[in-house]
Amino acid sequence: MRSKENKKDFCMFAFPGLFCFLAVVILPFIYGIYLTLTDWNGVAKVKNFVGLKNFAGVMKDAQFWTSLLLTFKYVIVVVVLVNVLAFAIAYLLTRGIKGQNFFRAGFFTPNLIGGIVLGYIWQFVFSRVFVSVGEATGWKLFEVSWLSDPNKAFAALVLVSVWQLSGYMILIYVAGFMGLSEDVMEAAEIDGASGFVKLKNIIMPLMMSSVTICLFLTLSRAFMVYDVNLSLTAGAPYGTTEMAAMHVYEKAFTSRQFGVGQAEAFILFVIVACISGLQVYLTKKQEVEA
Repeated sequence: MRSKENKKDFCMFAFPGLFCFLAVVILPFIYGIYLTLTDWNGVAKVKNFVGLKNFAGVMKDAQFWTSLLLTFKYVIVVVVLVNVLAFAIAYLLTRGIKGQNFFRAGFFTPNLIGGIVLGYIWQFVFSRVFVSVGEATGWKLFEVSWLSDPNKAFAALVLVSVWQLSGYMILIYVAGFMGLSEDVMEAAEIDGASGFVKLKNIIMPLMMSSVTICLFLTLSRAFMVYDVNLSLTAGAPYGTTEMAAMHVYEKAFTSRQFGVGQAEAFILFVIVACISGLQVYLTKKQEVEA
């Protein structure tokens, strides 16, 4: 009787979620691996088996490796800036300052805006607003649109990403700060710990669970950036801001080399999975309990 009830509960609560996960994630992933072994162009009815030929094509695709290298550069800068900024702001917003709840909501708002819309908004800011400011003030930094210069276009992409991602990470860090034990904080102050010493030796170890989550989220989202990249720069100027995810899309759907594009997507997935898994493993080891 108990076994029947357990099966009934599973079918009611767990099976719908499990079915959706299999249908939306697992089966498409397996099918995607199969496509890496074919010459399918995304349209043809026939899929000829070509073995590892597509992976050999990836090795010869210099543009893919250039975009992947640029993505690594982007990820490092974004992950560091987002987490340092979010941690610092969250620390300030849990010190009891006036209007801190208002500021928390304000910082979170950019995260609610879709990446495509956000990219077009900032495209207008960089191309029109900043240029108008430069013309009015004579500041050379803003005289020409950032999106027309390769170095400044990359900086613009980083700026928008940091502005978007920081709000969500701030909330996670705020939750971590609010969960710190008051007894531990008071004991540290009684022992003479204050300022940077308390932050380094007490707060940071206790906040490592929040750090683990935020690093994982920023790593995965930065590696897979596509929407902001598409709407803000579209890879311009001259393809110098084309990230790996965007290159994969262009290879599969624009160039009609679906097998090669799927192979590049699989390689990108493996890289992200390995780096994210290593990050979680290393930061989990640093976590402590109060």
